[in-house]
Amino acid sequence: MAPVLAGCFASGGGSETDTDAGSRLRVALAFPPAENLSPYGADSTILSRLGVTEGLTALDANGTATPALAASWRQEDDRTWLFTLREATFQDGSKVTPAAVAAALAHAAQAKPAPAALAGVTLTAKAQGAGGVRITTGAPDPILPLRLSSPSLAVLSAKAYEEKGDVDPVGTATGPYELTKVMGATAATLDRYDDYWGGRAQATGIDVKFVADGTARASALRTDQVDLAEAIPVAQAATLDKATRDATATTRTTSLLLNSGKGPFKDAALRAAARQAVDASSLAKDVYEGYADAGTGIYGPAVTWAAGKRTEPVGRAGTGKPGGARITLATYDNRPELPEVAQVLKQQLDKAGFDVTLEVREYSRLESDALAGKFDAFVLARNTLVDTGDPVSVLASDYTCDGGYNIARLCDKDVDRAVAKAERTTDTAGRQDAAMAAEARILGTDAVVPLVHQRIITGVGTAVSGALLDPYERTLVGIGTRR
Repeated sequence: MAPVLAGCFASGGGSETDTDAGSRLRVALAFPPAENLSPYGADSTILSRLGVTEGLTALDANGTATPALAASWRQEDDRTWLFTLREATFQDGSKVTPAAVAAALAHAAQAKPAPAALAGVTLTAKAQGAGGVRITTGAPDPILPLRLSSPSLAVLSAKAYEEKGDVDPVGTATGPYELTKVMGATAATLDRYDDYWGGRAQATGIDVKFVADGTARASALRTDQVDLAEAIPVAQAATLDKATRDATATTRTTSLLLNSGKGPFKDAALRAAARQAVDASSLAKDVYEGYADAGTGIYGPAVTWAAGKRTEPVGRAGTGKPGGARITLATYDNRPELPEVAQVLKQQLDKAGFDVTLEVREYSRLESDALAGKFDAFVLARNTLVDTGDPVSVLASDYTCDGGYNIARLCDKDVDRAVAKAERTTDTAGRQDAAMAAEARILGTDAVVPLVHQRIITGVGTAVSGALLDPYERTLVGIGTRR
């Protein structure tokens, strides 16, 4: 695959007379933009991983909200918070003002579909004096600082919203790297933003190539065409020197989602039959070659408190007989293990009496159909804490009647009540308990079958230092990342 990528990572910016010339980073990402780099959907993590966008807060390794564009905040009452901004500028030269921040959050709140971080939440942001933003929520929201750390709630300048219906992050964000050129779904160029409030980044820029083929990403790292390559396939891990592969425990769970809204899996008994047919331990051992743990729930081992609070699923139906029921099982190949997982599942489900047709596409060509409920079953690798860092948020977005990322098409009144109760719980321990009670309800529907909890392998060149590998997969390149 090396000749295919040759030349793709030539320097896209910076001057040859610059003392830092040659220090641009070359990065291979697995997922091309699916929504024209809109910050409101899955593309938002592309922008945060590359150091382009920021929100009012950030999430540290312990899952705690920390300052970003907001230097501090305080809760005024159960529905109102006051955030004090730091001095910062947008990449187009305009200042980060309370009015600009309030406008950016208003655009996010009005987006259709709503960003996952705002699932079930209404908020109003208003400028307060010269340096404050007062945010009021429709109902008490004890995790608002966590919520505002979501990549989908990035703050952009007024210029980003000039085109009606579109949001343009090119040159309008606040991070250490400025997106300067996007070549469709194939490549992007970023230059260092020298006026970044957090200090000058050590690399002069980033040249990004979107490479859906995992073998090609590994080959590009091995042949020194890239400095960083995300989502290295487990089958390729052994081809890399040990010093160039970093396995990070993540909050990502790969699950089998069953379409409970229509088709064969509208029948809970057939969902139970599919769940019983799945052998998750064989997937962890054989497909992931030890770089994963067998699925135990929506949250895996990286969510350290979950195992001690987990209870048995509630309300499971009896197992029905598939009787040759025809189902379409879909997944995507950006994460190279997923087609193999799907192939193993096809064999297991066929053996149980289903008639399975397998469909594999690149994610950007699959997402809209998956959200529209066009597949009977879907294999999804989902970072359960990426949207907000709050364990309840993924439940609301993925498994409630009004959830914006409800691929399983689940609409169950008991689940909705359990999730709503968790959302209302304010203290940390109680919220965790309520989240696990909601998980038990969700697993009881058999609309989701947890398969494995992943460790993500990132390829990091030996000359690279300062790569930001976190369990939430929100970061990759920061001001200290260099070669």
